[in-house]
Amino acid sequence: MFPKVEESLAETFTVTPVPAESGSYTITPKLPADGKVSAGTVLTVKAKPASGFSLDAVYYTVKGGIWGTTSHESFSHEMKITVTKDMVVGATFVPRSLVKDIKVTQDVVCAKPGVKPLKYDVYSPKGAKKLPIIVIIHGGGWSSNNEDIMRGLARELVKGGKYVVISIDYRWINKLDGEPRPTYMHSLIEDVFGAIAHIQEHAAWYGGDPNRIGVTGDSAGGHLAEAAATLSPLIGAGGFGASNGVYQYMPTYLPKGKSVDEVKIEITSAIRAVAPSYGASDASDFKELLEQTDQAYWDAISPLKHVPNVSERALPHFMVRGTEDQIVPHAMVQRYVDALKAAGQPVQYIQVEGAGHAFFDWKPDAATRATFARYGVKYAAEMQSFFNHVFFKG
Repeated sequence: MFPKVEESLAETFTVTPVPAESGSYTITPKLPADGKVSAGTVLTVKAKPASGFSLDAVYYTVKGGIWGTTSHESFSHEMKITVTKDMVVGATFVPRSLVKDIKVTQDVVCAKPGVKPLKYDVYSPKGAKKLPIIVIIHGGGWSSNNEDIMRGLARELVKGGKYVVISIDYRWINKLDGEPRPTYMHSLIEDVFGAIAHIQEHAAWYGGDPNRIGVTGDSAGGHLAEAAATLSPLIGAGGFGASNGVYQYMPTYLPKGKSVDEVKIEITSAIRAVAPSYGASDASDFKELLEQTDQAYWDAISPLKHVPNVSERALPHFMVRGTEDQIVPHAMVQRYVDALKAAGQPVQYIQVEGAGHAFFDWKPDAATRATFARYGVKYAAEMQSFFNHVFFKG
C-alpha cells in the first residue's frame, strides 16, 4: 500500500499591472514579482491623478466576451477586485480641463424589465438650464457593452456647454443578459423609447429641454438611434406582432399619468436631429441575430423602411463611417443615405479615411483610447457642429 500524498497546491492566476499615465495607483496586498496570486484574493486598487488630471476609471480586464476581452470599471478612486481569472489591472486619467465644468450623474435607473436594471449617465454643463439634450446609444452588436463605453463621446459633445448629453443602456438581444426567455430586437427599441420618456420626464433636473432632443449612437447603437427617430410614430399599445399586421412599440417606461399616445407624440415631436455612426438600418443586414424570419417583423424594426418625407417631419442626419470598417460596409450605410435623400431629408455622410469600426468607443486599453484620440475627437466635433446647426441655426 502506497503512503497518502497530501496536495496543497492552491490555484493561482496571473495579475498584470498596466503602467499608468498622468497618474498612479497602488495595489494592496502587493503583487509578487511573478504576478501569481491565489484564487479568491481580494485586491484593493487605489488611484491618484497627477496634477492637472482627473480620474477616468480604475479597471481590470479579463479574457472573454464576444470581442475577446471584457473590462470592468469603477469610477471611484478605489476598487476592490476578487481574483478569479488571469487579468490586467490599471487606472486611466483624463485632463481635468475636460471634466471640470461638467456635472456627471451616473447610473440613473429608468426601468427593470428583466434581469438587469436599465440605466443612463448624465453629463450636464454646470448651471445648465433648458439646454437641448443629446441621447447617445452604445454599440456592441446589440449583445455587449453598456453606457460607459460612450463616455469619451459624451465628454466631447458636452464641450462648450450647449448640450446636456445622456448615454443610455438597453437589454442585450436573445438570452445574452442571462434572461430565461429571449429578448427580441423590438424590445431593445422599446428600451430606448422608455429611456427617452424617462429623460423627458426628468429633463429639468438635468438642465435639459425635453422638447429638443438629438439622438446618436454607433454600430448597433446607430441602428437604435435611427429607430428612435424613425419608428417613434409606431409607439402604441397594440402589441408587437401579436395581431396580424400590428407592430407597435410599448416603451419600457411610461411616466406616471401619461398615456402611451401622449408619450408617442412627445418623443416624435422632440427628436429633431439624428447622428448614427457606422450602423445598420435594415434588418436583413443583421438577420442572423434574429429568431424571427418573417419579412413583416424585419420591416417593422428597420429604420430604412420608415423614413418620413421631409414635408411630414424633418429629420436631418449626420453619418460617419471609416473607410477601413470591416464590419459595416459602405453599401449598407449608403442605402439608408439614399432613402433619406429620396424622402427629401437633409443628410451629411462622411467616410473617415483610414478609420476602422467603433472609433467612437472609449475603453481603458491604450489602443482604443488612441483610436478615439485620432478619429473620435475630430468627428465628435463635426457631429457637435451638425447639432449646433439644427438647434442653434449655425
